[in-house]
Amino acid sequence: MARLMVNIDHVATLREARGIYYPDPIYAAGIAEMAGASGIIVHLREDRRHIKDRDVRILRDVVKTKLNLEMAAAPEIVKLACDVKPDMITLVPEKRQELTTEGGLDVVKFADKVRKVIEQVKGKGIQVSLFVDPEEAQIAMSHKIHADMIEIHTGAFGDARSEKARQGEFKKVISSAILGKELGLGVNAGHGLHYHNVQVVAAIKEIDELSIGHSIIARAVFVGLDRAVRDMLELMRP
Repeated sequence: MARLMVNIDHVATLREARGIYYPDPIYAAGIAEMAGASGIIVHLREDRRHIKDRDVRILRDVVKTKLNLEMAAAPEIVKLACDVKPDMITLVPEKRQELTTEGGLDVVKFADKVRKVIEQVKGKGIQVSLFVDPEEAQIAMSHKIHADMIEIHTGAFGDARSEKARQGEFKKVISSAILGKELGLGVNAGHGLHYHNVQVVAAIKEIDELSIGHSIIARAVFVGLDRAVRDMLELMRP
């Protein structure tokens, strides 16, 4: 069974909507862990639109499972990661104007830059995952430059408008997960996963972890965060 990593960015999004101190994502992390999450994810963006440096530092002290810091390969953020030492980082592309991460990191194009960040961060004992589209070339390059794991971008699967398109994208996710395992990489998946599509992805035996945020936080508005996490875990069980 794939483990559930809960992204709590949107708790901070709600906090920043008023520019005040609540709701605090630190509390959300504790509730998610107690509900059964195997780890907590936050994305420290360069513009600090939701998660702040303070959040990352406190989470490092309080998270008891695993802390995954999503980040761009920006020198300032890399430096902070090396200082805070989360259990792992996930390198993602980042555009200032996007609402959420829109696609995978182009590891092939930016191999040299990404390799340097991997070496720097792994030197601090931090595992490195690369958020990539389900493409053979991206996964092969991730292995070549010594990433520990990949996170397969499932956005195209989650956003597919027809069953035919959905099945086509699902096959890409499966083949990418198999390739990742064959290369000795850890394999995670995330983006666009929700309560109506998570079961088939969670059933892919090669996938170690699912990264889910928006759908869980959205459900939590109506049923509470504890229940929202438990409901997702129930769907993920074989």
